[in-house]
Parts: sequence; C-alpha cells; structure tokens
Amino acid sequence: MLPTRNWRLHFCRSFGRHVAFPAAIFQELNRSVAASENHKSRAAFEAPHSYSRSEEQYDSLIEKYRISSSSHGANRFHGDALKNGIVADLFIANTIISRYAGDEDMLSALDVFDEMPVRNSVTWSCLISGYTSNGMSHDAFSAFRDMISVGFSPNHYSLGSALRACQKLGEDGGGLKHGIQIHGLISKTRYGSDVVVCNVLISMYGSCSSSSEEVRSDRSWLAFQGIANKNSISWNSIISIYSRRGDAFSAFSLFSDMQKEGFGIDYRPTEYTFTSLITAASESPDHDRIPTLLEQLLARIEMSGFSQDLYVGSALVNGFARCGAVDAAKKVFRHMGVKNAVSLNGLMVGLVKQKKGEEAFDIFLKSRGEIRFNADTYVLVSTSFGEFRCPEVGKRKGKEIHGYLIRKGSIDSSVAVGNSLINMYAKCEAVEDACSVFETMVDKDAVSWSSLISGLDRNGCFEDALSSLRSMKRDGSIRSNFTLISGLSSCSGLLWIKMGEQIHCESVKLGLNDDVSVSNTLLSLYADAGCMNECGKVFGSMRLRDRVSWNSMIRASAVDSAAYFTEMLRAGWDPDGVTFINVLASAASRSDLRLARQIHSSVLKWNCREEDGNALENSLLTCYGKCGEVDDSERIFSRMTGGRDDISWNSMISGYIRSERLADAMELVSLMLRDGGKKPDRFTFATVLSACASVATLVHGMEVHACAVRACSVSDVFVGSALVDMYAKCGRIEYASKVFASMPLRNVYTWNSMVSGYARHGDGSKALQIFDRMKEESQVPDHVTFVGVLSACSHMGLIDEGYRHFESMRKEYQLVPQVEHFSCMVDLLGRAGEFDKLEEFVDGMPMSPNVLIWRTVLAACGRAKSRRLLDLGTRAAEKITELEPENAVTYILLANMYASGERWESMAAARRRIKTASAGKEAGCSWVCVKDDGVHVFVSGGKSHPRIDAIHEKLGELHREMKARGYVPETRHSSLHDLELENKEEILSHHSERLAVAFVLTLKKKSDMPIRIMKNLRVCVDCHTAFKYISEIVAGRQIVLRDSNRFHHFKDGECSCNDYW
Repeated sequence: MLPTRNWRLHFCRSFGRHVAFPAAIFQELNRSVAASENHKSRAAFEAPHSYSRSEEQYDSLIEKYRISSSSHGANRFHGDALKNGIVADLFIANTIISRYAGDEDMLSALDVFDEMPVRNSVTWSCLISGYTSNGMSHDAFSAFRDMISVGFSPNHYSLGSALRACQKLGEDGGGLKHGIQIHGLISKTRYGSDVVVCNVLISMYGSCSSSSEEVRSDRSWLAFQGIANKNSISWNSIISIYSRRGDAFSAFSLFSDMQKEGFGIDYRPTEYTFTSLITAASESPDHDRIPTLLEQLLARIEMSGFSQDLYVGSALVNGFARCGAVDAAKKVFRHMGVKNAVSLNGLMVGLVKQKKGEEAFDIFLKSRGEIRFNADTYVLVSTSFGEFRCPEVGKRKGKEIHGYLIRKGSIDSSVAVGNSLINMYAKCEAVEDACSVFETMVDKDAVSWSSLISGLDRNGCFEDALSSLRSMKRDGSIRSNFTLISGLSSCSGLLWIKMGEQIHCESVKLGLNDDVSVSNTLLSLYADAGCMNECGKVFGSMRLRDRVSWNSMIRASAVDSAAYFTEMLRAGWDPDGVTFINVLASAASRSDLRLARQIHSSVLKWNCREEDGNALENSLLTCYGKCGEVDDSERIFSRMTGGRDDISWNSMISGYIRSERLADAMELVSLMLRDGGKKPDRFTFATVLSACASVATLVHGMEVHACAVRACSVSDVFVGSALVDMYAKCGRIEYASKVFASMPLRNVYTWNSMVSGYARHGDGSKALQIFDRMKEESQVPDHVTFVGVLSACSHMGLIDEGYRHFESMRKEYQLVPQVEHFSCMVDLLGRAGEFDKLEEFVDGMPMSPNVLIWRTVLAACGRAKSRRLLDLGTRAAEKITELEPENAVTYILLANMYASGERWESMAAARRRIKTASAGKEAGCSWVCVKDDGVHVFVSGGKSHPRIDAIHEKLGELHREMKARGYVPETRHSSLHDLELENKEEILSHHSERLAVAFVLTLKKKSDMPIRIMKNLRVCVDCHTAFKYISEIVAGRQIVLRDSNRFHHFKDGECSCNDYW
C-alpha cells in the first residue's frame, strides 16, 4: 500500500502518458490535498454536499488504472469514479478532464467540466490545456477568457497553455495578436519575470511567422529582458529566434553574453545552442564569411564535446554543404559517430547545388546498409541525376533508381518521390519519360503539375506545356507562381501574346500578380513580343522590384535603356553583369559608341568582369564591333582574363567582317583552330561563310568549307545551309547543288538558299523544280521562299505562273504578301512589257507603294524604249522624289529613261539634279579574286592598278577583235549624250567589269577555269553585249559576272539570261 501523502502523485505519474496536462499541476493538487489532510480545509476539494470516502476506494481505483493504456481508459475511469461515488472529488474530476483530453474526447471533458459543482484554477488549466493539445486553439482562448471573467487568476499552466495555442495558430491565424494580448496580461502579474512563463512567451514569438521580423524579435527580446533569473532554456530560445531570422551577429553576440553571464552559474551550451548558431551562420547575408563562421563554430563544438552529436553534426554538414564548402561538409560527415538520413540528405543537397550530381550519387551508394534512407533521400538522389555532366548517363542511372522505387512501392506512397522523378527526367531531356511518370502517379499535387509544366517548357515543348496548364486548371489544382511562370515562358517561346494575356489575367485573379518572379516573367514575355506599352504598364504596377525587374526592363527598352539604367541606380540597386550586358546590347543595336564607352567605364568602376566571367567581356567585344571600333575589340580580345570561349572568337570574327576586314577574319579562324585545338562552332562557320558570300570570295569560302570538314560540322543543317548560300552567291551553283544533295537534314533556310540561288543564276526552271520538291518533302515555305520563286518567274517571263504562286501565298499557306513580293510582281510585269497590267497592279496594292516599287516601275519604263511609257515613268519618278528627294539614283534612272525616248532636254534637267542630290550615285566597281594573289578591285576609268598599262593594251586587243566580229557599241546612254563617238566608245570600254576581265586575261598563267567577276551595280547593256563577244574570243572559257541583280554566265557568245535581265 502506498503512503497516504504520495498516492495522488503516484496516480499522476502512472497516467502521465495519457493526460494532456503537466504532472506539476498534480503536485500542486497534492499539496492542496495534504493541506486538507492536515484539517485546514476540505471544502475546497469537495462538493457542497460532502460525502465520506475511504482511502481504500482511492487505492483500489488507482491500482486498477495505474498501468492502463487503453484508448477508452477515460470512460472506464469516469464510470468507476461514478460507481464509487467519488466523481465529485475535485482532484478526481480534474484528472478525468485531463484523461478525456488525452483521449482526444473534448466533448466528454467539457461535460465533466460543466457538471462540476466546484472548480479551481487547475480545473480551468486542464480544460485549456486539453483544447490546446487537441488543436482547438480558439476554444482554448475562449476558456482562458471565461476563466478570467469568473474571477480566477491565471497560473503558470493556464498561461503556458494559452501561449502554446497562440503558437499553433501562428500569425495568419491570429495567434500573434492573441499572444501580444496575453503578454500584456502577464506583464501586470507576478509572472512577468517568471522564467517558465517568459520562456514559453519567447518560444511563442519565435514560432509565430511575423511579416515584420524586426517587430517579432523586439518583442522576444523584451520578454527575455524581463526574466529575473534566466536559465539555459531562456538563452537557447532567444538565440534560436535571432538564428532563424538570419541575424548571425546578434545570435553570436547573445552566445557570448550567455557565457559571460553564466560564469559561476555554468550556462553550458547544449546541442540546441549549437544547432541554432549553425543555422544563424548558414543564413548570414555575408555569404563569403559563412564558411569561416562555421569553421569557428566547429572548433568550439569540438571543445564542448558535441562533435559526435547526431543533430549538431547533421546541422554542420547541412550548413557547410549549402554554402558550397562541400569538402568541409564531407569531412564532418566522415567523422560523425552516428549518421542518419538527415545528415546524408544535407550533404547531398550541397553536392546537388554545386552541380556535382555524380558525387552525390556515389555517396548515396556508399551509404547503403549504413543509413536508413527516407523519402527525402530518394528525392535528392533523383534530383542529382539531373545535374550529371552527361544527361544520357544521368537518365540511365535515373532509370535504375526508378525501377528500384517501383519495386519498393515508394512512388505510390510518396508524391514527392514521383515529383522528383518528373523533374529528373525533364532535366535529362527525357520528356516522354517525365510524362509517363506523371501519368502513372496515383496521387498528384500542385507540385506534380508544376514539375511537368516546367519540364516541358525547359525542353522547348511549349504547346504541350500550355496544354498541361489547361489540364491542370480543369483538374482543379491550384496554380502556383511557379506554374504561371512556366506557362508565361512557353507563351514567350511561341510568341503567343493572347495566351500570355490570359495567364496574366489569371495571375491577377489568383493574387499572384504581386509576385516579383511572375511580374518579371510577364516583362520578359511582353518584351519578346515587342509590346512595350504592356511592358511599361506591368513595370509601373509592380509594388516590389528586384534587380531582375530592372534588368528585364532595360533589355526590353532598347531606346530608353540608358534612362532605365540611371533610374535603377537612383532606386538604390547596384548593377550586375546582366545589367551591363543589356545596356551594351542596346548600345550595339544603335551603334551608340558614346554610350558603349560610358558603360565600359561603369563596368570598370563596379568591377563586374571577374564576377560574370566572359559574358561581359564578350558583350563589350560585340558592342565595339557593331559600333565600328574593331581596334577596341582587338584590345579587349587580347586582354581577356578568363580565357576565350566560342562566343569571344565569334564576336571578334563578326567584328572583322562587319568592318570589311575579311582577311583578318579568315586569319582569326585559322588561329582559332590552332589555339589549343579549339573547334569553331556552327555560328563561326555560318558567320564567316555569310561574309564570303556577301563579297563573293570563293577562295576564302572554300577554305572555310575545308575547315568545316575538318571540324566535322558539315552535316550541321546551319553550316550546310550557309555553304549552299555561299556557293550560290559566289557563282558556283553546281557546288551549291552538290552540298544541298549531300545534306542529311534540310530546313527552310536550306531550301530558300537553293531556290534563290537558281533564280539568281537565271535558271528559273530549276528554281521552280526545287520549290516543287520542297513541297513534296512537306517543308512549309515562308516569305523568303516566295521571293525566290517570284524572282525565278520574273527572270523567265512566266507571268501566269508568277500570278499563281503569288495568289497561293495567301490561299494555301496563309502568308500575307509583303512589299518584296509586290516588287517581284512589278518586275515580272515590267520585264514582260505588260505595262497596262503593271499600272493596274500597282494601283490595286493593299498598301501604299514604297520607293522600291516605284523604282522598279521606273527601271522597267527605262528599259522599254517606248515613248508612250514616259508618262508612267515620270509619275514613278515624282513618287520617288516625294519619298526620297535627295537620292541621286532616282535621277539617273529618270535620265536613262529620257535618253531611251530621245527627250534630251528632260534628260539634261534630270542630270543636273544628280549633281545637287545629297545622296550621290555609288561609283561602279568590280573585283576578282586570284589564287595566291588576293582580291583585285577596279573602278570605271581607274588607272591606279599596278598593271594598268597591260590591262589597257589587252582592252585594245579585245576591242579590235570584237569590232571585227560585228560588235557595235551602245552609245545612247544618258551620260554619253554630249560626247563624241570616239569618247563614248572609250568610256564604255573602260567600265570596271571590262578592266577586271582584261586583267585576268593578262595573267601569264594559262587556265581553263571560269573567270569570276563581281560588280556592285547592274551591268549596262553595252558591257553585257561586249562580254558575249569576249566569251567567243576566249573560246571554251566561261565568264561568270555577278551584278547587283543576278548572275550572267557567258560562254561561246551566249548568256544564261538570254538577254532577258
């Protein structure tokens, strides 16, 4: 039998695991009962109608339920108390309430409470504690208010329970508001300095997620300061508050104060202290100092003997790993006496963040058998596969883990594991596998949908991503900011502005439009679509802006980028590398050298070069190249500190090409190949080949072709397309055809190059054949395709077929004809002499004819040699002078037209206008490329060539031979009208293309290779005739002349254009 004074305390301990209230309350009851047994007062514990009871009844009841663990123990205990007639005993009734609360039966507890004739503060505390422990925080507050209203003063336990209820509700549920009110009540009582109550108060403030961290920490600090006798729990609680806030300085200062105040009292830091300090160090805003702080903490932990503690070690591993100190994390992990999934997961998180997926997987494999993995472990190992250097290897390893998880049944039991597999497959570029995982998941949450949509967007499956977004909405899942961001990104990829606007509206409905990331993605969408008004509205409506917001706006606004850059600085934001890259891109697009130099100075001032590696220096290279300052580009290129990447080389090569320094560009390509074996990429080859095509340097183009062969890049569709275009523009259409035929894959640019190439070479029938093949192979033509097709019809005089193709643009391919297509049709009708149809066509155009259209009309009237067309030509000239009054080309065409119609006075007036026009006539020049001797350039009547005497001698020979064969000079040219016949013939014979062909014929080296001459203007009628005669004289040798319109292939007195050009 138990001693009389201790039986109730023994009862409390026996039921301690069932009751919801602390055992200390029952110690208070025990003291009260002891007082009653000393005959001070029994009235406080019994009902007004007291009854006799024996210790045997109590002992029997206690012994019966002492070891009971039944979930219905409260009901039985209550029933036995009723049978024994002791239910009205205050101690027994309080115990029944607490036991019902422990069984989560608060209705029965409340019934007992309501039936009690007498209650004390312990009764109220039991009820409040029961409500709190069962998650009924608002009921707990109501009971707390009722307790005070009926005159009971709150004690430790009722205050503690009420504060824990506040803690469970959090700020959003009103917990912080109630907690502050209770804090005010506490400050008016003797518990204002009580260490137990104040510790709970600090914990409550720490757990309530306040929107204002400063306010929350200040209230915690006030509660801490008010404690009369602090203990280690007080110190640990306040340190934890500042640690979670990320205020490492305050947390460590408090730790120092704790040790100073604890001198003599021995406030030893515990595992909780060190865990909080590790959290504080890890969350420090000074990222560079985090590893140092953690190293210092590690030394202190080792001194305190907690280096083997599981929780401290796990926190250290996690802290080191997250700040990038992976080696230190691995060292701590290896020396831990006991490891668990938390410590392993912390290390794997750091490795995955550092893109060390292979190492994370290796540690996972080594930990098998030693550590029991949890769901988070499988989530992390799945994530690690997406960070493998080779996506294919990552996918293969991921499939192995996927199979294991299927056998284990983890996918069906954990949504997070399924989500990680979706994310893993998406990062490994296995979109179909990601979709398969999603489809087979039994349970899906919002993260599942977001992972799928994000993965589809990341892999360029934009339409599928938007389709999944619609399915998610139909499924009823709540769209998060991440989901909307992926949807907007897909809209940007497709330039689906209407869909983007719908998602924008949805973000407003969901209240996510204030999310900075969502707004930034909207800015990017509207910027990519060129919707600057919407872009400005979104930016103006943003309540919060980050650096990304400013960078997006600077990128979007090419014209006002400098103004936004200035506003960004005024708003207090420091620019980063992306900021400068965006402003430099704006300066480059406008060739604004002044802005480029100012930004370059700012880059040096902010010292951003090292931070962003080559990206910023590459932008400077590109900007100076586009501004024509290639010397500055050279200086930057030669001093690049981070090593040159492919973009650096390509930017420098593009700069040379833009400055017409093709030889330097070719030399740089050769140097690139020698620089540590660096291989030019497809952009390099496409850029250089485009430059070769623009100046028609076949020799250089073939050198680049050889480089592409050595680099194994010929099979690339972009390089192949550039080769086709280069050979076509350099006059080797047969080479272009061979490259075209050998390409394993073709895109629309490849087909366009071939169609345009044949059209440019005057072989319209082959151009149309290629177009038919293009349609047969299901390649959809675009606007450029039809420019080539209509040009082919124009060169061949196929009026009906030209009309048919022109109409098919809108009817079959939903392509709206542009001004270039109308110009081709005007040229077609003009060359065919269908001037009535031409005038009707121009008058019926849906847009106002521009300079290109009217100049084509004027040129056609000049070729017609018909006086009746002078009115149409004059009308065209008047329209051109309205649009471009100072362009000399207009007056040249007009003068030639008048000369053809023998209206000499009008011709003279037109020629006088040429002299006064601000935009003068471009001088005619031709050039040839000679192997091992470079490019030779000639201008009409030029005498600067070192071999000019031999050239003139050869021209004389050719002229005499041509006359002997029947050549008659065409001297009706407007510029020759006032000259004598001999002077007219001499001027014609010294045109630049004739000087070029004579130069080639003076070379001692005999060759049967075609003579290839390039000319910047359209060849005149007389030179075209002369070249036919010259091709007879140099029998068996072809002459290829490329003028501004097309190629002419002269051989044996004939031209490929059949005099139709």
